[in-house]
Amino acid sequence: MGIVSEKKVKIAKRGSAVLNSSLLNKGTAFTQEERDLLGLNGLLPPVVATVEEQIQRCYHNFSQKRTPLEKYENLVGLMSRNELLFYQFIARYPAEVLPIIYTPTVGDAAVQYSRIYFHQRGLYLSYPLKGKIDECFSNYSIKDVEVIVVTDGERILGLGDQGIGGMTIPIGKLSLYTLFGGVHPGRTLPIILDVGTNNQELLNDPFYLGWRHPRITGNEYDAFVEEFIRCVKKHFPGVLLQWEDFGRNNARRLLDKYRDQLLSFNDDIQGTASVAAAALLTACEMSHQPLKDARIAIMGGGSAGTGIAEMIVHALVEAGLTSEEAHKRIYLVDIDGLIYFGSKHVLDMQKPFVQPRENLTNWKTQASHISLLDVVTNAKPNIIIGVCGQGGVFTREIVEEMARHHKRPIIFPLSNPTTKAECTPDEIFEWTSGKAIVATGSPFAPVIYQGKTYAISQCNNVYIFPGLGMGALAVKATRITDGMFLAAMHALASQSPALKDPTAPLFPRIEGVRAASLKIAHAVAKKACAEGVAKIKESQIDEAISERVWEPRYPHYTV
Repeated sequence: MGIVSEKKVKIAKRGSAVLNSSLLNKGTAFTQEERDLLGLNGLLPPVVATVEEQIQRCYHNFSQKRTPLEKYENLVGLMSRNELLFYQFIARYPAEVLPIIYTPTVGDAAVQYSRIYFHQRGLYLSYPLKGKIDECFSNYSIKDVEVIVVTDGERILGLGDQGIGGMTIPIGKLSLYTLFGGVHPGRTLPIILDVGTNNQELLNDPFYLGWRHPRITGNEYDAFVEEFIRCVKKHFPGVLLQWEDFGRNNARRLLDKYRDQLLSFNDDIQGTASVAAAALLTACEMSHQPLKDARIAIMGGGSAGTGIAEMIVHALVEAGLTSEEAHKRIYLVDIDGLIYFGSKHVLDMQKPFVQPRENLTNWKTQASHISLLDVVTNAKPNIIIGVCGQGGVFTREIVEEMARHHKRPIIFPLSNPTTKAECTPDEIFEWTSGKAIVATGSPFAPVIYQGKTYAISQCNNVYIFPGLGMGALAVKATRITDGMFLAAMHALASQSPALKDPTAPLFPRIEGVRAASLKIAHAVAKKACAEGVAKIKESQIDEAISERVWEPRYPHYTV
């Protein structure tokens, strides 16, 4: 990467129109021949820069920014001017850049979005535009979109309702489809469904750019989403649609309603589940505790928690358990405590995980509210996973209780951003005397314990969705199946560095995510063929994937 391609591309635009197109602009790297042909003389400084010089200039400017949010603004500014250079730059420094364009900084950007607003490709579908959504899609000039990421901004990371600020999430996710999955950026489309906000601070903010109205719900909301889906099907048949950061009341039911109508999945439910399950497979192998013998407590009964629980059930059934046995191994703890036969408020998505009376017969607890500590004390799970968005809920007492019963407890505080983590890796290592196997949802620095340095794995969905998407698109899949997520899970787990070095992370280094994603893409594509949801033959997979992978090299322009 970082060299000028020999590929020649004819373009019709000239002059400022070329420089104002982020997918065409090469900035100071336009050759003199191109400047003559495209009418660029006088519109650029005289020096013809190499790509390497441009990258180093970008890095210098990026490094001068003092805060993560300033770095974010620097990068999205580059993206909006010159996407070819943006992707060459972030591919050079992925480990340094990922926390800026994705978690945790993307959350800060969502909070500040109306103040740092930048023009970017995408669609802002606000509720007052109902009845005009088809017109909005027609106004979008690019017609060969392959991947859409859509949010309504209700549950951004662990930050809650950010209204129109949620647009930073689709933009960030799609940049990772390109960086790690090889999807051409011009074939990606970020969309925000602006259906209002219940965040009073935003409604009172004079700078807020979204629709100033409480969130619509019920039939009005459903009709608006239905109009959106109709337009997606009409304008972009065959597109992959990724649902992102929808609230608890909508995430699951929208997935269930539309997953068979078009190629779609919910990253918070299925992507999070797949990457967490991959980490569990590796952790169980490291601790010499087969997954089929595991007992798992999950703190957080929302879409992420139930999604992880469902994926673990699929993996347990695959390992030989019955569905009933698998469900009983999982203890789902929500805001009102353990979901069990005496729980008063149980959501539909939680019902399969209601613990029956016979499983709790000998428990030592008097309270109707059965806490996570009660679960750890009585059920003695060897795995606890946190996706509740409440910092500090994995207390010392809970973690030490686990360590009393297990040689290698597996502890995953997965809530993000960092401030929402259920506990920190340093705390886990201290409270378990370094015995625990740890993965987090946000990036944490390595832990030094008794003279050894332990890398902390981030259960980052970026390990799953770019490869999954590429595999599904390559075989022209008609739907995303649970089997395809299981295939992605196994493909990721098989690439764990921790299987060879116990101080290494559970997942490949960020620099290796693109290669890992391609392996996942092949596994997903093969599974799609085996399950009969692909439109090409298995023998065509290698060619289909290699033909789709885009590299961000400058072409040579002609007229």
